[in-house]
Amino acid sequence: MRRADRLFALVQLIRGRRLSTAAWLAGRLEVSPRTVYRDVADLQAQGVPIEGEAGVGYRFGRGFDLPPLMFTADEARALAVATRIAQQWLDPALALAAGDAMSRVLSVLPGVVRTEVEKMPLLVPPLGLKPGVARVLQVLREAAQTRTVLELDYRDVNEQPSTRAVWPLGCFFWGKVWTLAAWCETRQAFRSFRADRIQSVRPLPRRYADEPGKTLADLLRQYQAEHP
Repeated sequence: MRRADRLFALVQLIRGRRLSTAAWLAGRLEVSPRTVYRDVADLQAQGVPIEGEAGVGYRFGRGFDLPPLMFTADEARALAVATRIAQQWLDPALALAAGDAMSRVLSVLPGVVRTEVEKMPLLVPPLGLKPGVARVLQVLREAAQTRTVLELDYRDVNEQPSTRAVWPLGCFFWGKVWTLAAWCETRQAFRSFRADRIQSVRPLPRRYADEPGKTLADLLRQYQAEHP
């Protein structure tokens, strides 16, 4: 790690805790405590208001803060690639929000770093969710967030149609497929529904409350018991 990057990381680590010992900082930065002492002294000499001393710990002086968005070049690259991938596999609302968030990150990067990130040769072809499936996914996600009961018109793997009233508990991503984990009122059991097999979905004018044996935590425990 370059010294400039190490100093940046040191500031971020101290910023994120009430008190950080030199030993802890050295472990995170993979350097010796002596190097931490020297780096802290150099930062203090440059006017960075780090309080504390060797053997006690370090913290920032009260009232000191840094701009809310500060990233290393590699962190910005990672965020950019993650955003490009996510936009292909998220619902429309979250895909738009991800793009807006990445634009804010880019706006605070130094010019050279921003150019490097924007021209990064890691591209994601538009082979993600089909528009209809993405719209269904958004309805499922929003209903899970608001605990709104849904009515699904579903076609299973054998092309058998059914209509279900379900409590949407959570959406799971399996690489190229999203599924809805739900408590099915029709079957009185947990069921999973592939988003790309949902023919239509309608929010009902009622919400569900947690009931013992019908929550996402219950579903996960059941799955773990069946797949030890």
